[in-house]
Amino acid sequence: MNAAAPTRMTYREACKQAIRDALLADPRCFVVGEDVGKYGGCYAVTKGLLEEFGPARIVDTPLAEVGFVGAGVGAALAGLRPIVEIMTCNFSLLALDQIMNNAATIPHMSGGQFAVPLVIRMATGAGRQLAAQHSHSLEGWFAHIPGLKVLVPGTVEDARHMLAAALADPNPVLIFEHIVLYNAEGDLDPSVTAVDIEHARVRRAGKDVSLVTYGNSLPKCLAAAQQLASEGIEAEVIDLRVLRPLDTATVMESLTRTHRCVIVDEGWKSGSISAEIAARLAEDALYELDAPVRRVCAREVPVPYAEHMETASLPQVPDIVAAVRSLVKAGEGAWPTF
Repeated sequence: MNAAAPTRMTYREACKQAIRDALLADPRCFVVGEDVGKYGGCYAVTKGLLEEFGPARIVDTPLAEVGFVGAGVGAALAGLRPIVEIMTCNFSLLALDQIMNNAATIPHMSGGQFAVPLVIRMATGAGRQLAAQHSHSLEGWFAHIPGLKVLVPGTVEDARHMLAAALADPNPVLIFEHIVLYNAEGDLDPSVTAVDIEHARVRRAGKDVSLVTYGNSLPKCLAAAQQLASEGIEAEVIDLRVLRPLDTATVMESLTRTHRCVIVDEGWKSGSISAEIAARLAEDALYELDAPVRRVCAREVPVPYAEHMETASLPQVPDIVAAVRSLVKAGEGAWPTF
């Protein structure tokens, strides 16, 4: 019998199917957030779900993140399985008290008597000229908080299957979906019905340098690796996928093969996930490095509105290629000699 052919779909449709499957599988599951119902979601992810499941399970809310995220925390404590949508991660800061001081801490402060099986989805990142209040990448901030799990699906497969694993987790899970990826297409293998939410993935094998990244920087790193291959440089691309808990082991294993590392992160460099990874490499794998770690991050400015300035502020393929060349080309990038 021939295996079923892969299905081509968008990242947006993969997210929608994941939500629909969750609603069908568990009557305790519901979606709550701004414009998720009548409007169909700010990015059309929940379009059509109100008509199928009704207003009791697809719940439109006022513009009050602290209120509806708090309602999600309470519903999770009461045994329901809420999927809370925050329109953009910038607005999640209005609900930071509920996320950090309640969702992340109640299981610990109660001595494990209470679980908060809450899933929060939010759009992240820049690249669509939505200006500073809708364009930042704040997932690294939330990855700083113990008690949370932070997921960043960078592929259609992960967008399709990470939600189910998140809903099965007894603790709060945050899923960051990059706005540029919603229109991206990919092949969905029908034989894959689940993914784990603990480990990074090697998306391309290589021997000369490790490109460590996540989210919308993943396709940029893959494009950079393709370009570098034409120059004889084989880059290994690591998709972190999960920022907390951070799968340092997979990054370390890659480094033992390549001995060079470039970290690509759309967040700001200061205090970022890239900084955390670089620090861990310095602490635990310094002698595996044949050259200093390089980082390609967003410029440390509020994301500009003008298209050419927005593009210039974000990591791009030429920036990644240049960083790799600086490490790999003979005589460049190595540790200084004294």
